[in-house]
Amino acid sequence: MSRSRIGLIVLLATLGIASFIQAQSAGERVLRPAHVPTHGGTSTASFRFCRVQFRTSLAGDGAGWYVDFPRADINLSLRLAQLTRTGVDWENEGGDPAHVVIGLTDDQLAPCPFIMMSEVGGADLSDDEAAALGRYLRKGGFLWADDFWGSRAWRWWSTQLARVLPPSEFPIVDLPADHPLYHTLFDVPDVPQIPNIGLWESSHVTSERGADSPVAKPRAILDRSGRVMVFMTGDTDFGDAFERESESPDYFARFSVPAYQIGVNVILYALTH
Repeated sequence: MSRSRIGLIVLLATLGIASFIQAQSAGERVLRPAHVPTHGGTSTASFRFCRVQFRTSLAGDGAGWYVDFPRADINLSLRLAQLTRTGVDWENEGGDPAHVVIGLTDDQLAPCPFIMMSEVGGADLSDDEAAALGRYLRKGGFLWADDFWGSRAWRWWSTQLARVLPPSEFPIVDLPADHPLYHTLFDVPDVPQIPNIGLWESSHVTSERGADSPVAKPRAILDRSGRVMVFMTGDTDFGDAFERESESPDYFARFSVPAYQIGVNVILYALTH
């Protein structure tokens, strides 16, 4: 293990891993939330995590937008505040970092420089939502799509994306390891395959779809100037690495630490490009 990786593990541990152990549920995923925090908008000079809410189709392969919500959003925002000088918006003094859930046609979308969609393998966008997402991205917005596994999920999601950004003009490309996104703050050698914590603890394998998802597949869509508009982490689950960081020292060291390196890089890239 590299000296920088060991240092980050120690730093994150001392910055409050133990404080989450009692706050998080014991091994249970957050299901569909009864309350969605909108917090009166996203107009703030500080970073606020924006998660996209969307319908899910049974024809695709995805559990829903709310998987890993809200703890993944909170934890990544907290680590961003601790590991960088980025200003982060807070709920209140002594509270969690602020976070919002928005629809693609909401007025709240435009002020978000960064949005995240999880379990996009089943995302079912209306024509209005696809058009709104396309406008947002062309105007400088940034989307991170995470946690979709296997060929069925990829076919479904890539079909949805084609309605957002025409592939003839905005093709999907593999994002090479030397791209600046991977080196914004931390130098990331590769994108790891991160399994959900239940699969790892029960079998110590990383592929959630077996031979149909052998390795993580980082892909992107670039604008005409080469800026990443859409970053996609297929066949890997960053959300679980953020959400479940306190539940297993082994899972934390193996998956949460490299996930935070990439997560911080992605947000800093989105805020500066």
